[in-house]
Amino acid sequence: MDMQASRSLAITQQQAWEALNDPAILKACIPGCDKLESTGENQFVVGMALKIGPVSAKFSGKIQLADLNPPASYTLSFEGQGGVAGFGKGTASVTLVPIEAGCELQYTVHAQVGGKIAQLGQRLIDGAAKSLAEDFFKRFDAAAAERFAAGAAEADTGAAADAASTDAAPALGSSNAWRWGVGAAVLAAAVWLLTR
Repeated sequence: MDMQASRSLAITQQQAWEALNDPAILKACIPGCDKLESTGENQFVVGMALKIGPVSAKFSGKIQLADLNPPASYTLSFEGQGGVAGFGKGTASVTLVPIEAGCELQYTVHAQVGGKIAQLGQRLIDGAAKSLAEDFFKRFDAAAAERFAAGAAEADTGAAADAASTDAAPALGSSNAWRWGVGAAVLAAAVWLLTR
């Protein structure tokens, strides 16, 4: 099975990469996510609860990142298990493309699935996938806007304080950029785990 989609974000490519590299933001934005942890270099585990139609289960997944090209793209491999509810494995690619109004997130997932979820009708699965992805992006847009609005306010305040304290020294400002290594890969894997 294949899944391909894109979404315009009202933040820059670099800001999107940074937000997608923040486990706290991702955990808060992925519906049902209760675990998002690093297990090694470019390796992560994800845990979440999911209900699609009559099937409810807790899913756990492993993610391996590769071909990281910050802030533009990455690839990943993943496997997920939800007991009798289902399992899956596959690969995904994610690309962040700058556009005039911010950036566009594009992802493609190729997966093999089995279990009860795979037996549900395609219309039910597609509807749940669309709803869950929309919920993720609504939360992500709000969290990213809040993070970068707060970062801009801190930078402005820091620069003003530096300038006020000394006219001879240049303003240092502040940098809130950080990297977590979860990468945008978690987004594609989470969408896959939530919808398949």
